[in-house]
Amino acid sequence: MPGRSGQDGHLPEVIPFPITDSASAADIAERLAGTAFQGRNLGRAAAIWEAMLRDQSTIFMGLAGAMVPAGMRPLIVYLIENRLIDVLVSTGANLYHDVYETLGHPHFQSACGGDGGDDVHLASLRVYRFYDILAPEHEFSIGERFLTEFSLTLDEDRPYTTREYFHLLGKAMAPVAKAEGILTAAAKHGVPVYCPAFGDSVHGLAVAEGRLRTGKHVAFDIIADVLETAHLSLTANKTGVVYVAGGTPKNFIQQAGVAAYLFQRQRPGHSYGIQVTTDEPQWGGLSGCTFEEAQSWRKIAPNARFVTTNVDATIGMPLIVSALAEKAKDAIAARKLPEWTGIIASTRAALRTPSGAASPQNSAPVSGPLAMPDQRFWPPRSFAALDEGCHSERRGRSLGGRRLPRRNLGWGERPVSPITAVRTIRVP
Repeated sequence: MPGRSGQDGHLPEVIPFPITDSASAADIAERLAGTAFQGRNLGRAAAIWEAMLRDQSTIFMGLAGAMVPAGMRPLIVYLIENRLIDVLVSTGANLYHDVYETLGHPHFQSACGGDGGDDVHLASLRVYRFYDILAPEHEFSIGERFLTEFSLTLDEDRPYTTREYFHLLGKAMAPVAKAEGILTAAAKHGVPVYCPAFGDSVHGLAVAEGRLRTGKHVAFDIIADVLETAHLSLTANKTGVVYVAGGTPKNFIQQAGVAAYLFQRQRPGHSYGIQVTTDEPQWGGLSGCTFEEAQSWRKIAPNARFVTTNVDATIGMPLIVSALAEKAKDAIAARKLPEWTGIIASTRAALRTPSGAASPQNSAPVSGPLAMPDQRFWPPRSFAALDEGCHSERRGRSLGGRRLPRRNLGWGERPVSPITAVRTIRVP
């Protein structure tokens, strides 16, 4: 790109956006990258996502906001079918709306736009509103009944990960699906789907209804989700993240980038990052949290390539993905299918068998990167260093310039570190 000499060397010029009657999505994204403000960031987002694909990175996607009822289901399906993402972490709401649409129930545009009109009147008509989207309650109930009946087919003899639940649900929906959905596509193409806030959705309500109605106790192991995603991140060459809004899916993926310590390993954090959000950092919410802030937690690698695009995702995502579909065809075709089965199976073995113990499934102790933490390695190094500082304080030296209180924690008299102090709070 041509540039002019500035105080810090050559800087790229802002290139005015040319209007033509034949511009494709890829053309628009590339031209936007030469402009400024959020247009520039949209163009950068497409370029970074393409780099992730060409670098054979394992790509985690966090999906929040009402993207499915807003018409974005086919976009997510395309990402799954063409391997533009490898792991999906979503709110339960989006995954319920996916079930709703896959079973043939449409959402409707409100005639009143975002004002909604008389919402009390809508309630009397049993119509739900999501900004400028409407859905009839009776059709919602059909989807919920489907989920309740599905939950009654699950076993009680062991807890399920949310990945297992959504994989089985996708397979169960396939024979009756009216359209390809996120869950049916994920089950078909082997893309794991996680939902860390499972209970905060119609999925949770449907399973709860099944328990109350029949007494069947279907349980979930959310901690196994944590360990699986941590291990998926750990075994990847590089990882990249794509966040639509933020919320629980965003942090669940963020922590996977640093959870290698659970397996006595270290990783530098995610190597690539794209965030499409309308939130801003000064309000303190995670949806507006910057990638720079995440670097302080080592969730994003120091040399990572990332961009935040402050734009409505229903505008930004179709443009970015359409540009990739056109420009990155060769990179998409060359994507290698990650081998999840062995990774997940070995993680489950580690969950079943504490380090050094034997079991029928695994008679030898689990060792190597899959070994669960034992007393020699727990607390992790970061905690141990803090505790060592506390021991130093006991010998008359301070930790960080301040003295820490002494308290008997059951391991002998020693000062309390800030982390240990939080751990020992007792609730009356």
